[in-house]
Amino acid sequence: MSETTVVKFGTDGWRGIIADDFTYANVRVAARAIAHYVIEQEDAKAGVCIGYDTRFGSKSFAKVVADVLADAGIPVTLGNKVTPTPELSFAVRGRKAAGGVMITSSHNPAEWNGVKYKASYGGSGSPKIIKAIESYLLKPLADAPAKAKIEEVDFSPEYIAALESFVDLKAIKESGYKFLIDTMYGAGKGYLAGIFTRAGIPFVEFRSEWNPAFPGINPEPILPHIAPTQKAVVENKCDAGLITDGDADRIGAVDENGNVVDAHKVFAVILEWLLKRKGWPGDVTRAFNTTKMLDRIAAKYGRKLHEHGIGFKFVCDLMLEQEILVGGEESGGIGISKHLPERDGLLNSLLIANVMADEKKTLGELVAALQEEYGEHQYGRVDMHIANDVKESAIARAKAGVSEIAGLKVLRTEDLDGIKFYLDNPTCVGKPNAAETWLLLRASGTEPLLRVYCESCSQQSVQQVLAAAQKFVLEG
Repeated sequence: MSETTVVKFGTDGWRGIIADDFTYANVRVAARAIAHYVIEQEDAKAGVCIGYDTRFGSKSFAKVVADVLADAGIPVTLGNKVTPTPELSFAVRGRKAAGGVMITSSHNPAEWNGVKYKASYGGSGSPKIIKAIESYLLKPLADAPAKAKIEEVDFSPEYIAALESFVDLKAIKESGYKFLIDTMYGAGKGYLAGIFTRAGIPFVEFRSEWNPAFPGINPEPILPHIAPTQKAVVENKCDAGLITDGDADRIGAVDENGNVVDAHKVFAVILEWLLKRKGWPGDVTRAFNTTKMLDRIAAKYGRKLHEHGIGFKFVCDLMLEQEILVGGEESGGIGISKHLPERDGLLNSLLIANVMADEKKTLGELVAALQEEYGEHQYGRVDMHIANDVKESAIARAKAGVSEIAGLKVLRTEDLDGIKFYLDNPTCVGKPNAAETWLLLRASGTEPLLRVYCESCSQQSVQQVLAAAQKFVLEG
C-alpha cells in the first residue's frame, strides 16, 4: 500500500487505526507534509504548537511529530501534558504560531488515533490548506542545517483564564445548581472540575480517570455511550450533566431527570441566551442536518441565519469571511467567534451552567421553555452500516424522486449536503408552532455508512419516519 493511500487528510486531518495504518512511520509521513507546508506557505520561524489527548500512544506520537518539525528547522512548542483540542487552537492563535498539530481521533473508538492540523487563526485548516498539505505527502524534505528548539510548555493557564473570563462564575455559584461533569476518559479531564472547585460551584466528576481503552464506550457524547451519565445525574441529584467528547471540542448534556438533551437543544439554549442576554452582533450559522428551531430563534431576534454543509469547516470559513456570532453542527460542535473560530465543548459546558444561573431554570426547564415558545422540535438519527452498493442504490433512488415516505407526501426536496425530504405530516396539524417534518439521507464518502436524520413535531413521528426510511434503504 502506498503512502498516499495510507495517509490521507480529510476535512480536519488524518485518522487511522493504531498499529495498523496509524504507525510511527506513517505519522512521520504526515508530519513531513505538514513541515513542508509550513516552510513553503507559512512563517516557519513562528513555529508550531503541538498537543495530544488521552489515547494510547498520543504523547509518543506527538513527540515524533515534534522531532520531524524540529529536524526541518521549525521551532516547536509541545504541550507538557494532555491538551484539549480547543486549548491547542487557543495556543496557536495566542502565540501567533504558524500552525498547530493535535494528536487525537476525537470521538472515534479507542483503536483509532489521528493528526489534526490547526491554522494560525486558531481553527481547523481550510480545505485549501489541507489540500496543500496533502500535495507534499510524497515530496522529500531535507533536514535543516541545525535542529530547531523543542520547548515543552503548559498551554492551559491562558486558556483556562479565557474560559473563566467568558462566563459569570459568581452567578453560577450563587444559583446553587449542582453539576455532573463527564469527560468520557478524554482530554477534558480536570478542566471544569478545577474551574468549579476554585469558584466554589458544587459538582461531581464522572469518568475522569485516564483510561485509553475508553472502557465499554466510544468517547462520543450521544447514546448509548452516555447512558451511565443519565443514571449518575439522577443518583447524585444534579441539576444537569455536562459532557465532553474525547478531545473536548464537542458537548453533550443530560437534564436533571436523566433525559438526554441533544446537541440541537444545547445549541438552541446557548443561542437564545447569547441573543437575549448578550446582544452581541453577528449572524448565526447551522449545518444542513441541524434543527430548524434555530431559524425561529434567529428570526425572533432579527438575525440572519446561514445554512451550510455538514462539518465545522463551513462554520470556520464563514467566521473568517464575515461577522458571525455563533455557528454549530449536529454532532455537538458549537463555536463562538468572540472566543475562537473553533468548537469548544468546555466553554459550551460553562455556558449551559451560565444560562441556567441567569434564567433560574434547570436544564430540563430551559428545554421545556424553548419547546413551548418555538414549538416542539424532536430529533432522531440512525447510522446504517450497510454495503456500499446498498448505500449507493438508496441515494440514487432518493435522487430519482420519491413521492411519499411513511405515508407522508413529499412536499419538496433539498440537496445541499445529502438528500432532504420535507413531508406533509397531518399529525403536526393543530400543534402550536409545529416543527416541519423532514428526513435527510446522507452517505459517507469514505466508508459503508448511510446516516439518516429526521426532525418532526413529536418523538413518535420521528421514529415512524426513521423506520420507514430504513425500510426504503434496505428494500430497494
